[in-house]
Amino acid sequence: AFKAAVLIQRWYRRYVARLEMRRRCTWRIFQSIEYACEQDQIKLHNFFSYLMDHFTPSSSKERDFISRMFISGESFKEAELEKYCDYESMEVPDSYTGPHLSFPLLPDHATALLEAFKQKQQLHARYVLNLLHETRKHLKQLPNISHVSTCYSEEVTVCGDLHGQLDDLFLIFYKNGLPSPSKSYVFNGDFVDRGKQSLEILIILFTFLLIYPKEVHLNRGNHEDHMVNLRYGLWVGLIAMRRGFLQNPTELPFSCSFSYGFTKEVMQKYKVHGKKILKMIQNVFCWLPLATLIDQKVLIIHGGISDTTDLDMLEKIQRNKFISVLRGKKRKESYRNVEIQEINGESKAEADPAGNETALSLCPQPRPAQAPSMANKLEFSRWVRQTVQEQIEWCRRLVDISESEEEELTYSSMVSLTDLDGPCWTRQEEWKQILDILWSDPMPQEGCRVNTVRGGGCYFGPDVTGKILEKYNLQFLIRSHECKQEGYEFCHNRKVLTIFSASNYYEIGSNRGAYVKLGPDLVPHFVQYQANKTAHTLTMTQRQDFPVALISRVEESAFRALREKLFAHTSALISAFKAYDKDNTGRITLSNWATAVESVLHLGLPWRMLRPQLVRSTADGMLEYKSWLGDLAMEQRSQEHIQSSLLEVIYRNRSNLETIFRIIDRDHSGLISFEEFHQTWKLFSSHMNIELTDDGINDLVRSIDFNKDGNIDFNEFLEAFRLVKQSQ
Repeated sequence: AFKAAVLIQRWYRRYVARLEMRRRCTWRIFQSIEYACEQDQIKLHNFFSYLMDHFTPSSSKERDFISRMFISGESFKEAELEKYCDYESMEVPDSYTGPHLSFPLLPDHATALLEAFKQKQQLHARYVLNLLHETRKHLKQLPNISHVSTCYSEEVTVCGDLHGQLDDLFLIFYKNGLPSPSKSYVFNGDFVDRGKQSLEILIILFTFLLIYPKEVHLNRGNHEDHMVNLRYGLWVGLIAMRRGFLQNPTELPFSCSFSYGFTKEVMQKYKVHGKKILKMIQNVFCWLPLATLIDQKVLIIHGGISDTTDLDMLEKIQRNKFISVLRGKKRKESYRNVEIQEINGESKAEADPAGNETALSLCPQPRPAQAPSMANKLEFSRWVRQTVQEQIEWCRRLVDISESEEEELTYSSMVSLTDLDGPCWTRQEEWKQILDILWSDPMPQEGCRVNTVRGGGCYFGPDVTGKILEKYNLQFLIRSHECKQEGYEFCHNRKVLTIFSASNYYEIGSNRGAYVKLGPDLVPHFVQYQANKTAHTLTMTQRQDFPVALISRVEESAFRALREKLFAHTSALISAFKAYDKDNTGRITLSNWATAVESVLHLGLPWRMLRPQLVRSTADGMLEYKSWLGDLAMEQRSQEHIQSSLLEVIYRNRSNLETIFRIIDRDHSGLISFEEFHQTWKLFSSHMNIELTDDGINDLVRSIDFNKDGNIDFNEFLEAFRLVKQSQ
């Protein structure tokens, strides 16, 4: 009996260990893909910023267009903003059955909003704009670092990322109670994006902020940034399904559904006044405080710190000037003769022509091929787009110089500030302070280094944490920014606490949400939860098997996303595999397969451990890589047998196409006008030495407008890309 008990115990421990390993691998996949998406956002922004830095408008009309396109609303003065977002002129019709607001707000208004949102009702645009207007007025009076004391309340509750998941906020209020004079809350940023009810979360939080200004505190997160919100989710997977790429919605890969979404959400819910609401929210975001201090002993920031974090400087920064942290981009002396533009586009200085030549000499520019005759419009259109693609790739290589050299000052903590002059140094240093506290992550190693995984901020070690705590006489830090499986996690000898409040973030069952309560003794007490209706309806027998079923479901979703990622890089993988296949046999070792895959995807995953889920076992330890890639293509290919290479390109570039479309579509109407397209083409062609007449550009835009309605929608935008790649 004793031997049997030991044997059962051994089996059980082995079984639990395997489950834990599967769970960790699944988590690693989700997190790596999430951070890779953030890198894509930053690279695309750097590319457009590079074009901007080397574009000299030839007329006031072009200058106005560029101002609207890349400096969206930043030049709005206060009076202009209030006039543009005038809510008083809006009438609420008698047929409106949603909640009504009157100012000053009362607790009953908050209760009515909560009930209305539970019933899927929508707040009228007049009330939304009025609420944003009052919130903005209140936030402008607040310091950069809010100060909270436990002397005036029994405890302070700190919540992490919510990311548009309203059910999690409802559950927090259900478990912990609504904000009140005796119950203070700190919400630590990232209220929006990814979830479907970001706007409702903002409305609720802003309402409680105005009702209880001393008990409710909001910190800014890295997603309270309109440039991040622009990477919206058009649910390209649904478009792909409609075109036959996918058979049903359940096959939608992770990165299709895991989209940012806030800009699109607002425009879908408020089709008439959505632009005004977005403009106002953009301005409200930049007034959000940057940090919160509890009893002068606990610092709450969204991301983290760096070895240069200076709380005294953070308190003095004019935070409203940094509407987008992604715009804190400057270029150093590698483009020495190009005048440095002010952050957020406030400088009117133009680039020196000689400076452009210096910059362009860093990389040989491809010469466009001879243009075909305008008579053959299809051939001419193909030539134009192919030339653009070549020039874009060249610009990307120029932008990516910063990855290997420190010659370019870009959005990352690798900036060297010593070469800048006095005023520029101060502004750039302020930007870096905000960047680091919004984007940084802790690491177990000592020191402080560039956060290459996210592409922004830094990794800070326990020594950096210790120095900051000692310098400002703090006990510990609370931050969010990272999804944790249990909803919270300590690191750096329990001196850094990560709190994450969005449960089921990657997939149902992937993680718990949590919040932390601090009393006068500042000892953290955690409450975990999972806003999952499925788990609440299970029988006792089903509950026993539920953890295993959840792991299998989450694991399946993660590997589906990973296979999509592999498929999207088919061409690069073939080149990498051929480097190990010297004899052109079409076969490589499994070890070489793992090395080659990591060299292409750079996800930092344990590929040898993941191999059994991705590659069929082989008797001789060799892999026929072309057959394996063919199997990947079959998972993504449609019944119409769409060309595999075409589908690969669409999968790899769809997020960038979405963001480019949104940047051009400045009025967020979901349509690109001919004028918007014409001016955007001027931006590209002026730098790429592609000479086209106005008639040529008009022919090009008309060729993309398939339904001839005078505008380009996203389907037409994507279809033009698909047809060109197919013809090539």
